[in-house]
Amino acid sequence: MTARDMAKLGQAMAPAMAATMRVVTPAPRHVWRAVVQADPWGLMTQTPEWIDCICASGEFEDASRLYEMASGKQLILPMVRRRHLPTMLAWEASPPSGWGMGGLIASAPIDRAEIAAVFADLQRSGGLRVSIRPNPLQGDLWAQARPSRALALPRFAHVLDLEGGFETVWKTRFAGNTRNQVRKAERSGLVVECDTTGKLVPIYYNLYLKSLARWAEQQHEPLALALWRGKRRDPLAKLQSMAQKLGPSCQVWMAWLDGQPVAGIIVLRGANAHYTRGAMDKDLAGPTYANDLLHRLAIEDACRDGCHYYHMGESGLSASLARFKARFGAEGMAYAEYRLERLPITRADTFMRQQVKRLIRFKDA
Repeated sequence: MTARDMAKLGQAMAPAMAATMRVVTPAPRHVWRAVVQADPWGLMTQTPEWIDCICASGEFEDASRLYEMASGKQLILPMVRRRHLPTMLAWEASPPSGWGMGGLIASAPIDRAEIAAVFADLQRSGGLRVSIRPNPLQGDLWAQARPSRALALPRFAHVLDLEGGFETVWKTRFAGNTRNQVRKAERSGLVVECDTTGKLVPIYYNLYLKSLARWAEQQHEPLALALWRGKRRDPLAKLQSMAQKLGPSCQVWMAWLDGQPVAGIIVLRGANAHYTRGAMDKDLAGPTYANDLLHRLAIEDACRDGCHYYHMGESGLSASLARFKARFGAEGMAYAEYRLERLPITRADTFMRQQVKRLIRFKDA
């Protein structure tokens, strides 16, 4: 049976399955946490605590869904809705842009028919737009279940399989030059700190602002525009809220040289680890291979705590970013973000962004 045939089968089963499943929104927190515990592929960005982080901004409210199937299986769709909008203008997202991965988690492995049933439920919601960015590891299932009216926006992410533990990952998945660079970093005088209290967030943020300036130059983007976009996507208050609400599940790894911060990464921890942010002072960090050392230590820590995967996030169209992640053994995964729209919002937004990029001669680094 071809992928297209399987997709048609799943969609054909969806109406009957949707008719028998029970939907509860917002999802009860005690059920949600139990499903999180049961799903070995789950991410911190699919937890109630993450939804609380998103809602702390004041722009969103919890719109999560619990799906109880006739079989007894429980599925959770972490989702938020923009506040103060009527139903016909409702804007729901799993999750919003800049907030990582969403999509379904479940008490047992999901299949394409169940995803198709969820799509069918969302199509009946009556809102203006619903967007879902699922776990890249489940990308094929979502593609097979996609209804014809759902827009599919191509995405590309990298994920490192931690099976076998750190020694296996180090010896068989890290590239040889990456192991050499880690060894050089260990001899370079770097001091590494891992904080879960939030005290390093302001220090990380200063590195982030420096990185925004560097990225603006690489991409031929006006500095003011780059700073505005970067601060809008990740204001300091957002990162501080993440650290406060997630506690030990939000790790800020920082590398210091002669008392100066040179590089930092933020890793979210649950059943799996998710490297979600990174920044550095390139003039100081470059010769030390600080980023290589930070990821080596974060990966080893994830292995030690039994994580199954180390997600390295979106790579987009950046060849240099993809090469960096691949050096640690992370596999590139093509998947899609899905949108159900009653008006061509995405088409209009994409057109406007393309015009701005042409105007400023933007180029992907």
